[in-house]
Order: sequence, then structure tokens, then C-alpha cells
Amino acid sequence: MSSFARFGNDLYSGKRTIDFVGRQKTWYTVSVIMLALACVGLFGRHLNIGLEFRGGSEFQVSSVTNLNNFEARSTQALSALAPSSEVVVTKVGTNSILVETDKSQSTVMTNKVEVALANEFNVPVNKISASTIGASWGASVSHQAITALIWFLVLVTLVLAAYFRTWKMSMAALIALAHDLVITIGIYALAGFQITPASVIGFLTILGYSLYDTVVVFDKVRENSQAAIGNGRLSFAQAANQAVNQTLIRSINTSVVALLPVASILGIGYFLLGPGTLLDLSLALFVGIAVGTYSSIFIATPVLADLREREPAMQELKKRAMRYQSAEARKAGTVGDSLGQEEGNDDTEGRDAARVSAGGVTSTLRSVHPFVQTGPRNQPRRPPKSKR
Repeated sequence: MSSFARFGNDLYSGKRTIDFVGRQKTWYTVSVIMLALACVGLFGRHLNIGLEFRGGSEFQVSSVTNLNNFEARSTQALSALAPSSEVVVTKVGTNSILVETDKSQSTVMTNKVEVALANEFNVPVNKISASTIGASWGASVSHQAITALIWFLVLVTLVLAAYFRTWKMSMAALIALAHDLVITIGIYALAGFQITPASVIGFLTILGYSLYDTVVVFDKVRENSQAAIGNGRLSFAQAANQAVNQTLIRSINTSVVALLPVASILGIGYFLLGPGTLLDLSLALFVGIAVGTYSSIFIATPVLADLREREPAMQELKKRAMRYQSAEARKAGTVGDSLGQEEGNDDTEGRDAARVSAGGVTSTLRSVHPFVQTGPRNQPRRPPKSKR
């Protein structure tokens, strides 16, 4: 821990520097690859939309003692009653299963399905809970979720523009948010995770978390860039890179602290509780927090630096910083040359002191100029005594 703390202090003080902004092409390439994979999932495998959005019927069978071939047995039990329905069967916890159909069932048909499942798994009918969601209600939920996302993005843009007093910071933050949203949804599509209202809540939560982390970095960028404009020692890109280094350890610590409890909830939901609101919410949070941390460090600030470096004022600042850094480098080189000369003189004196006569006695401690007078005449004179 002490070495990690020392590493963080070195990053903050500038003793160590990681070139995040200078290597933005590498980070952009990684993000393009992740976005391409996300698009493959979105347009190739498509999203696994939950029952709440598409409508249908859901049956949960509890206290099942024999779960052998539960998927095939559930499908067989419903095939005679709803032959045209698509059936999805999932294990819930240790002794329950969840059966979903893509069509809403009438009350009479729901009762028949309950009886068929009870007979198949040898459980009482009261151990089966059923719920039906109409397609219109699912469409309403989808519309409200999209509306909430649009309002969120609009308000975020206005707040960021008012806080940082520049639209380019808002643009960079929104690009990072879109990056997080597309990759997170793409991971859901590739893995086949189901999109539920809890997942939508998780998406909005992770957007807020990613935005919070980005705002912290941007606030440090603004502070460093204002100092750079005042003294002309750093360009905007260098000041932004310094800000990322100074906030890196804080971002890592915050993300780890947030991911650990979410990972615990995710493990409990997956291995013990099964599909449900807790699993859907924790899964969205885990994926989103990890992607949001990446974008805050590797995407948001490099994009901001690319946008600001094109301004005439920032180009003039870059020239000032280059002149200052060149002058400092020349000063450092002059000092290094003088230090090297002094070291060379010391070596000469050491070699002179090492000289010995034929009798083995040291002749001099240092070389003596041939015109220097030696003896008493070379001693400093005493001031004359004053006459009284």
C-alpha cells in the first residue's frame, strides 16, 4: 500500500507522468474496437428485450424437487396449450423456475398453464404465480424510458455548459457518455442479458456515475489550464494530461470501492437468487461503472484536448510553452556542462595527487603552475602597524 500511495503522490507531484493525452490514438483504437463489437451484438444478435417491454405471460414455479431437464419439460407442458408461443425457461435460485411466453394469455388459458406446470413438476397449484403484461403497457414503458434518457442528456448538456462555461467540455462529456451507453448495451446484446426496467434504471445510474467522474477530471483540467495560461509553462494538452495523472488514483479508488459491493450483489443474484430486479440492476451497474471509469480517463480528456487545441488561443499557448520548455532545457544543459567540467577538474586533481616520486614519497597534492612563487615570499603580508 505504501508503494501505491507513493506512486499516487509521484503522479500528483509530476515526478511520474503517464501520457494519456499524447497517446490518444491508442485509446481511440481500443474504443473503436469495443464499439464495433457492440454494434455486432446490437445488429447481429439483437437485444434480449424483457417481458415488461414486449408483453407476454410469466409463470414462476416454486418448491421444485426435481429439476432434471426442466427446460424441455416446461416447453412440453406448454406446447399443447400454446403451440405458437415462444417459451423461455430460466432457473431461479435453487428450487424454482421461471417460464415466460411472448403472448399474453387469457385468464382461462393461464389457469390451464398453471395446472399443466403443476402436474409436470409435481407441485401444488398454489406454488405457481402467474402475471400477464399487455403489449401496450410494454410499449408505454419503452417510450417513457427513451423520454427519460433524452431529458437526462439535455439537462446534462445545459448544466455542464453553465458550469464549465464552454460547450466543448459538454461535447467531450457527452461523447464519453454515448461511448459508455453503446458499449454497455452492446455487452448486454453479445452476452444475451435481458433488458428489463431495472436494467434501464441501471443504465441511467451508470451515466450519472460516469458523468460525475468526468466532471471531477474536467474540474482539474480547468484549474491546470488556467494556471498554464497565466504562466505559459504548459500547453493545454500538457495541462490536461497533468490533470488526468493527478486524479488517476482517486478515480481508481472510487471505482474499486463502487465495484466491490456491486460485484458481491451480482454474485449473490446470479448464484443464489437467479433472474430478478437485483440481478438486472447490479449487472448494469457493474458493467457501466467499469466502462465509465475507462472513458473518464482514456476518452473524455483526450477528446477535450483535441477540441481545445484547435483554438487560436490554445495554439498560441502551445508556442509559449514550447519556448519556455526549450529555454529551461538549454539552462539544464548549461548547468550539466559546468558540472561535468568541475567533475573533470576533480579527476585531474586526483590524478596529480596520486603521482609519486621514485623514492615513494608524494611530491605534491595538486599540480603547481611553473610561474607561481613558493616559500615565504608567497605568504600574505601582514598589515603594517599603525603609528601612534
